[in-house]
Amino acid sequence: MRGLVSVVDDDVSMRESLPDLMRQLGFEAQAFSSAEEFLASNHASQTRCLIVDVGLPRMSGLELVAELTRRGQRISTIFITAQNDRALRAQILAQGAIACLEKPFTEPALLEAIAIAVKTENGAQRREGCSEDKGHEHQD
Repeated sequence: MRGLVSVVDDDVSMRESLPDLMRQLGFEAQAFSSAEEFLASNHASQTRCLIVDVGLPRMSGLELVAELTRRGQRISTIFITAQNDRALRAQILAQGAIACLEKPFTEPALLEAIAIAVKTENGAQRREGCSEDKGHEHQD
């Protein structure tokens, strides 16, 4: 196995499809319906890559990553979002995300982001761009 990928999304279709794809690629995968559920699990310390929806109810994806950082847990993170908002993307990347992908994103765009995430130790490096057009990288 290539490590644990955790998916945090309130959309049931994403929680089912993304872990299946991760397993096909040789990763362990775990899905959570909320940030709170992920934080309450023991999976945060084992997670090599976190795929998280920006627009989670109650605690947002950004708030989740901020809480993980506060706890001293830096995880390579890929944000996914239904929002087409340049300012939000800039904020996401400024906080150290590997990428942000706009739903519906392409499988190649996700796989590229995951490849970067698993090569990146503690999220120290990140992509310069963020997907704006359904999975294609955009340079600002």
